Parts: sequence; C-alpha cells; structure tokens
Amino acid sequence: MSAEVETSEGVDESEKKNSGALEKENQMRMADLSELLKEGTKEAHDRAENTQFVKDFLKGNIKKELFKLATTALYFTYSALEEEMERNKDHPAFAPLYFPMELHRKEALTKDMEYFFGENWEEQVQCPKAAKKYVERIHYIGQNEPELLVAHAYTRYMGDLSGGQVLKKVAQRALKLPSTGEGTQFYLFENVDNAQQFKQLYRARMNALDLNMKTKERIVEEANKAFEYNMQIFNELDQAGSTLARETLEDGFPVHDGKGDMRKCPFYAGEQDKGALEGSSCPFRTAMAVLKKPSLQFILATGMALAAGLLAWYYM
Repeated sequence: MSAEVETSEGVDESEKKNSGALEKENQMRMADLSELLKEGTKEAHDRAENTQFVKDFLKGNIKKELFKLATTALYFTYSALEEEMERNKDHPAFAPLYFPMELHRKEALTKDMEYFFGENWEEQVQCPKAAKKYVERIHYIGQNEPELLVAHAYTRYMGDLSGGQVLKKVAQRALKLPSTGEGTQFYLFENVDNAQQFKQLYRARMNALDLNMKTKERIVEEANKAFEYNMQIFNELDQAGSTLARETLEDGFPVHDGKGDMRKCPFYAGEQDKGALEGSSCPFRTAMAVLKKPSLQFILATGMALAAGLLAWYYM
C-alpha cells in the first residue's frame, strides 16, 4: 500500500511539472510578436474581409486602367516604406528584418510602371491623395518611432508572399496580362525560393527581437492603425463606387442627367438622415467632373491596391 501511494504521488508530481512546463510554453508562444499580431488584428481582418473590393478582386472584376492606377498607389507606398527601412536598417528593433534582396518591391514596381505607362511614366503620375495619409504615417514612424516599423513591414511583405500570388493569377487572367510577368513584377520574388520557409524565418526573426511587452502591444496597435487607414479609404471609395455602380457607359462612367432632388441621388444616400441636404439639387454633374480627374481615379486605385494587401492576410 505504501509503495502504491508513493508511486501515485510521484506520477502526480510529474504531471504537475509537465503541466507547468506546457503552460509556460503556451505563455511564451502567446507573447511572440507574430502571435500577438495575429490575435490582435482579427477584428480588422473581419472588417476587411467584408469589403466589396476584396470580393470583386477575387471574382476578377477589375479593369486595366484601374489596375494601372493601383500599381501607382503601390509604388508610392513601397517607396516610402523601403526608404524608412533603409534609414533604420541598423536599428536593433528592425535590423534582423532587413531583407532588401529578398523583399523590396520598389524596383519591381518600377518595371510595372514602365510597362503600363511607358518610359516617361514618372511625368504622368502623382501620389494619390488618399494614399498620402498612410505614406505620411510610414515616414513619421520611420523617423520618430522606428520600433513600430515592423508593423508595416510584416503586414505588407508577408501578405505579398502569401495571398499576393493568388491576386497575381487573378490579374493575369482578368486583364489578359502576359504569363511571363509583364505588369505583375510586383508579385514576383525572384530571390525567395520557398515562400513558406522564408515566412517562417521572418516570423522567427521578428519573435526574437528584444522588445518588452509594452512595445509589442504598441506594434499591434500600429498594425491596426494601418488597417484603419485602409478602412477610411474604403469608406471614401464606397460613396464614389456606389454612384459608378448604378449605370455605366462603355467607358465606365454612369449615365445620369444631373437633374432632380439631391435626396434621390445614390451618391448622397448615406447623408439623407443628417438633414444637411434638404432643398439642395443633385450634384451629379459636379461629381462626374470630379470623377474624371486623375486625383479621384488615384483614390479608386489606392483602394484596390490596399484591398489586395488586406486580402493577402487571409492566405498567410
């Protein structure tokens, strides 16, 4: 009987030790930055998942002109991101994640711009207004809080290595782009042989950064801010897009005579309850004039580009 009791107590003690070790391992895993980002941005993922842009892109409902402008938005976004990464390549909170040969996209995007716009493409484009807030945020982080730069680098590049490959095939099929890669160089990572293995390496490097929990929480917060910038752009696009979706001519612009009560205009449908439109006339002609301007076209393009980035998260 005594031997049985001792044996039982020994087993219980062993189980306690194993249980304690497992709990400690789980706590350490949950403290990993990659896990914190995954858990901490779930809500943002859910919101992005329901955007019309994501659904349309997956269905191949994209036009070449819009895709060209989306490439423009990506060019300015990655130019800012990689400029700040270069500035902070020796910073201890980012240096282990500096992979210019494997990840940087500016050179690839330059090739895409030349393909779509020609050799003088730089004279034809400008940074979209809707993208400027995000670009400005990236520059601010790089120059003032470089420890948060990982939030932007991780969400962009890991997504590009994942869902971006799906989007490449969709774009090539929908736009009849060459299978040899012209126009979609952005999605081609020539120096990454195995995307899955490289993502594992990147996450391991990121989890090994010497960061306290407060800094990790700030990084998660910054990642959510990046999603919020995207959502703000989508909200702006929803208003313009709802008008364009009613009726379209062959060139893609709606048919509307510009007459009537503003309350009947779909562009302002969301404003009716605010009482600010009472007695006003429909501004459709003005809206159409604005829609034909490059600045708003860039807004639409930015939305598609950022939607692609958000969509990429679901394939990581």
